[in-house]
Amino acid sequence: MPPDARELLHADTAGHELIFSRTPATSILTVAERDSEFATADVAFGQPDPQAIAGAARLRWVHVSSAGITRYDHPEFRALVARRKIAVTNSSSVFAAPCAVHALSFMLAQARKLPLALKTKMAWGSRPWLALRAASTTLHGETVLMVGYGAIGKRLVELLQPLGMKIMVYRRRPRGDESVPVIAEDQLAKALGKADHIVNLLPASAETLHFFNRARFEAAKPGAAFYNIGRGTTVDQDALLAALRSARLGAAWLDVTEPEPLPDGHPLLTQPNCFITPHVAGGHADEFKMLVRHFLENLHRFVRGEPLLDRVM
Repeated sequence: MPPDARELLHADTAGHELIFSRTPATSILTVAERDSEFATADVAFGQPDPQAIAGAARLRWVHVSSAGITRYDHPEFRALVARRKIAVTNSSSVFAAPCAVHALSFMLAQARKLPLALKTKMAWGSRPWLALRAASTTLHGETVLMVGYGAIGKRLVELLQPLGMKIMVYRRRPRGDESVPVIAEDQLAKALGKADHIVNLLPASAETLHFFNRARFEAAKPGAAFYNIGRGTTVDQDALLAALRSARLGAAWLDVTEPEPLPDGHPLLTQPNCFITPHVAGGHADEFKMLVRHFLENLHRFVRGEPLLDRVM
């Protein structure tokens, strides 16, 4: 946590005792060493180890500093927090907008053929120049299928609607509050065959492991573009590579992979129609200060006994 975010946290927690871990985790993908003082906490903010949570008898609320809750999303942990009445919230509200903008940036770059345009020198009026212009689109009238529909999906829909796109979403557990048509499980293959753009927003879980497999890529519309803003484990990368090489997919734009980063020599790194950013979709200016503000808003709600924002358990 940078100094300005830490100052904000101190300034708005008067009357509470703050304890900072002496051995913080280096990223949300790693687990920090156990800190004995964790057992004295009533509230945890960050990426606490689930085993540490199980041993913290005073704990009443955990606020996760990421949108993803993979390390907590399993039956044993859910049963633990339900039994002990521990509230769990995440930071989806902080990362929804930047992730949606990142996905939109991928889609616009694909529509305008920016990778080819940026690396190619073409004479005005030449055949390659004319072909590049003819291949570029505005996204208007094109169909996008979003697989997963949480906070990121909702924001992405808001960004895409003014472009005149046809939008449909697949949600494993529809809630009835979706603003666009929802595709059922038995309609997914048909929807994949209609989509010009397939946006994967699925979280990592046993249920979503290799959700995008060979069969689903083979069901895709020939030449469709695939985007992954979810998690790398949701995609069978061998199947993805095969779909790119066969031109079943026209392109893949990935912000996440498995592992991260991909090892040197991995074939996706040199596949010409695959474009990878290093898991930066959620990044934005003042990210840590916004995380702190989101936590503080929930802290005030917690003290007042009001419903918490982004509650997941």
